[in-house]
Amino acid sequence: MNNYYRHPIIDPIEKTNYTVHSNETIMQIGRKYFNFETQIRIMDVNLAYDTWASQYDKNKNKTRDLEGQAMRASLENIRFDRVLEIGCGTGKNTIWFVEKAKQITAIDLSDKMLALAKEKIKTGNVQFVRGDITRPWSFGKGLYDLVSFSLVLEHIDNLDHIFRETSKSLQPGGYVYIGELHPFKQYSGTKARFDNEEGQQEVNCFIHNISDFIQSARKCGFRLVDMEEYFDNNDRNEIPRILVIILRKEFVSKNGPDTITG
Repeated sequence: MNNYYRHPIIDPIEKTNYTVHSNETIMQIGRKYFNFETQIRIMDVNLAYDTWASQYDKNKNKTRDLEGQAMRASLENIRFDRVLEIGCGTGKNTIWFVEKAKQITAIDLSDKMLALAKEKIKTGNVQFVRGDITRPWSFGKGLYDLVSFSLVLEHIDNLDHIFRETSKSLQPGGYVYIGELHPFKQYSGTKARFDNEEGQQEVNCFIHNISDFIQSARKCGFRLVDMEEYFDNNDRNEIPRILVIILRKEFVSKNGPDTITG
């Protein structure tokens, strides 16, 4: 059975919302509603990244590469010893964490992505764990100084759950790094996708506005430390490609949250 999600399609002429059933491909939808042919299919996240894994590091990918640069620039001057890396993938950012932190717990949903990361990184201060962050988190090892999300939250519907579990995993004063495909890019139709022998595969995604991240995080005891946008070729006249948000978990006393400086 194919693993596809229910997905709303809006007729651009009639403005009618059609519900796509879980076993329908975009090609079938095109025939059914709009009389066009396309090879795009929407895949669930686990299947998509298992399928994508063998070519993920080899393909040209502006979003992957710019997010890696953004993460390094954003965290360069923040000190942390223990990192919970959510969405480690093939280890593209884990390599950098190895040089900066004493202990890394690297989480991913895809077994095949994790296998490639394990081949790439064999140091003793990294533990690779398969985990589903949409469920209660049982993969953490104590409290961390930093929780990082790299190109992950676009695949998550319920941000409140994510920030609640993140708060449970962080030391008071600990940081959260979020590096995501900018919602402006999503508004224009950009999504996680790749090509294989069956055509173009599109990973199931959700659009979160910038305020969605900030408000959900605030409800769970985080404050905004920094926010930055990264552009292709640093051209700020174009739509930004990557959104970076840095949060910090507030210290909580009997009188309420304390202000954190530094």
